[in-house]
Amino acid sequence: MQTRTLGVNKLEVSAIGLGCMGLSVSYPPFPERSESIAFLRAAVERGVTLFDTAEVYGPFENEDLVGEALEPVRDQVVIATKFANEFDEHGKVVRLNSRPENIRRAVEGSLTRLRTDYIDLLYQHRVDPEVPIEEVAGTVRDLIAEGKVKHFGLSEAGAQTIRRANAVQPVTALQSEYSLWTRTLEAEILPTLEELGIGLVPFSPLGKGFLTGKVDTTATFAANDIRAVIPRFEQDAMAANQALVDLLGTIADRMGVTQAQIALAWLLAQKPWIVPIPGTKRVERLEENIGAASVELSAGDLQEIQSAADNITIQGARYPEHLERQTGR
Repeated sequence: MQTRTLGVNKLEVSAIGLGCMGLSVSYPPFPERSESIAFLRAAVERGVTLFDTAEVYGPFENEDLVGEALEPVRDQVVIATKFANEFDEHGKVVRLNSRPENIRRAVEGSLTRLRTDYIDLLYQHRVDPEVPIEEVAGTVRDLIAEGKVKHFGLSEAGAQTIRRANAVQPVTALQSEYSLWTRTLEAEILPTLEELGIGLVPFSPLGKGFLTGKVDTTATFAANDIRAVIPRFEQDAMAANQALVDLLGTIADRMGVTQAQIALAWLLAQKPWIVPIPGTKRVERLEENIGAASVELSAGDLQEIQSAADNITIQGARYPEHLERQTGR
């Protein structure tokens, strides 16, 4: 597996990471715990070193799963997790909360569940409008000084928030949605990251499965599948967006690879400090995703994809309004 470096603090990770959320939430059906543990260890054996989880996935369940799976190989992997929420006594999210005392509560819980003494990369999962980002960054700076955290990250933050946080504690990585069907980062965020020396970890790099070509208008989603409430997965929107999948299919057929590999290879080709974290539960899909790191797109290929994609207007919002409001600026 090739490696890449995130941020000026040089966090070295595999070129393709693994988003672990779908093992516990959002993308049913979920594997048995023993199957998930075996799968995560298979990912390590294949060279994946960046594993992404969060306190809220479950809640708590996903961190516990990742912790058990990776405990025997802790020194070989980079574990990223996230804070941002306050929970009631039943484990239900009641509000965003990035106050220092809640960040510390979250970190102590994550350390326990992840069965580790330190978190490699700690993200603020969503920007909390009630807490100045300088206060958040200062708290993480203190946790780094205490050895409980190695690197600071933000998720779905806007350019000014990134700048303000970075002035207090250098930000190693931003995790935000970026793919051929979600390119809003290109105008302002990517230049900001390049200027400040911050890596990008795109989540949903395969468009929540749509860019693989295996999800179309015949798909139905369970009530607990996040795609059931996403406007972009309504039938009319999927039919309109099929043009992008067809473009990937044309190039994939010509190169003898898959649509998913073209979509990931395109991301990798954008900047050397981009590390996508596609999620999957199956070893064959994991191997397919890893294989994207070896797909070399020529300047002509990239121009073809760019020109065609620029002429395709993606239909449907990426999230319902109540979820989109939680993204930071």
